[in-house]
Amino acid sequence: MHFITVGVACNTFDGKKETTLNILILKKNIGRVWLWISKQVYRINNERLRIGILQAMPFYIASFIAGILAVLYARLFAAAEHLSFSLLENRLWLIWVLAPVCFVVASLLVSKFAPYSRGSGIPQVMAAIDLADTRNTTAVSKLLGIRIILIKVLSSIVLIFGGGAIGREGPTIQISASIFYIINRWIPVSWPKIKLQNMIMTGAAAGLAAAFNTPLGGIVFAVEELTKTHIRYFRTALFSAVIIAGLTAQWLLGPYLYLGFPKVNNLSNYIIGAVVLVACFAGLAGAFFSKAILKLSALRMHFGKKYTPLYWIILCALVISFVAYFINPLILGSGNEVMNPLLFSNNKSIEWYVPFLRMLGPVVTFSAGGAGGIFAPSLSAGATIGAFVADYFHLSTSDANLLILVGMVAFLTGVTRTPFTAAILVLEMTDRHSVIFYLMMAAMVANLIALTIDRHSFYDHLKKQYQREVLADPVPPSNRAKQSEEG
Repeated sequence: MHFITVGVACNTFDGKKETTLNILILKKNIGRVWLWISKQVYRINNERLRIGILQAMPFYIASFIAGILAVLYARLFAAAEHLSFSLLENRLWLIWVLAPVCFVVASLLVSKFAPYSRGSGIPQVMAAIDLADTRNTTAVSKLLGIRIILIKVLSSIVLIFGGGAIGREGPTIQISASIFYIINRWIPVSWPKIKLQNMIMTGAAAGLAAAFNTPLGGIVFAVEELTKTHIRYFRTALFSAVIIAGLTAQWLLGPYLYLGFPKVNNLSNYIIGAVVLVACFAGLAGAFFSKAILKLSALRMHFGKKYTPLYWIILCALVISFVAYFINPLILGSGNEVMNPLLFSNNKSIEWYVPFLRMLGPVVTFSAGGAGGIFAPSLSAGATIGAFVADYFHLSTSDANLLILVGMVAFLTGVTRTPFTAAILVLEMTDRHSVIFYLMMAAMVANLIALTIDRHSFYDHLKKQYQREVLADPVPPSNRAKQSEEG
């Protein structure tokens, strides 16, 4: 029998001791599985069909595993967030304890065991795709792998339990891309080669599809954000991976919509003006939101050169605690607790400062250094902007719901600069095909507005930062063999 051995060891590199999580995987049994599969396939007389099956098999296996892990991660994340809200509902003073402890633990997990698991995960995947094209597998192994998956899950769950304003969608994309990367490294030498870059891109698309239950969104995301090669070379693999990962998630969770069926019928004739107004406001807010995160993250690095980073993490936790306790606890969590009441109740009224809180929470949480995404927080921030405008003009329930959806699309576009992905995601989350033209128009307007603030997206800035870091970060000779074993 062969087992997965997990150990923690201390190694000395450049005169410093660093703790590393050494996962040594004995591949003999895995090799036997690959060998058995290849024997069955080689019984087929058609050579072209044999090669096609052998090339498709890694995508199918990775997609199935990604779907299962996406569901397990979603349930753990939701359970941690629900438990946190349950504890704080009648004992809000606990936030002064939960936030500092969880922020520190989440950040330490990342800094000690997997520094490149911090934050969203999408910039890391984008950086890995570019590095894979240069065949720099050592650099890619720092951004994707088993260790990344473990720490990404643990850190984000701890952070959301502590009231952090983060989402799980970006982390799911890095987790899924890591699974595809690992499977790619385990493919036998005798099998037809698969381009690593295409494998990682497909994994990211499958992860988004499984996280949101949005297959079209996963495909559009790959085309609009990730791919630099002609999609026709791997479109079958991409479509298959998205379908398998999505079906696996549905098999475990059942058919579901991320946000349900908001009422958007009987819209007013003049609503198009309000749509453009919300798109401008939300797109602008999304762009400034991105710049605020980048500025605060840069300030944190400068702060860390003079003082211990622990002080910064505690300061971020105290800011979240102060706002939640003395102003409004809506700053806490991923934002689902904000979006659902706005979409599915007749009361669309919110305080004028709530959109600022939904932006402040992710900005402060992200700079603390733990793992966590900004997809869901961005959607919730945009939803509050749409709701505020609708409430200000005293619009009907249907008109207000449309503006909430428009705000979500526009804010996410302002952050990611992927207008079609944002529009398709919100469309599939709500199954409101009747308003697709409003959503696409809002995405285009928001994208144009955001470009006046910054030509590059939030993810583009972080991708370049991760590329610089990973290329400047040497790998000790003693660790190279271990990284190779980890995948």
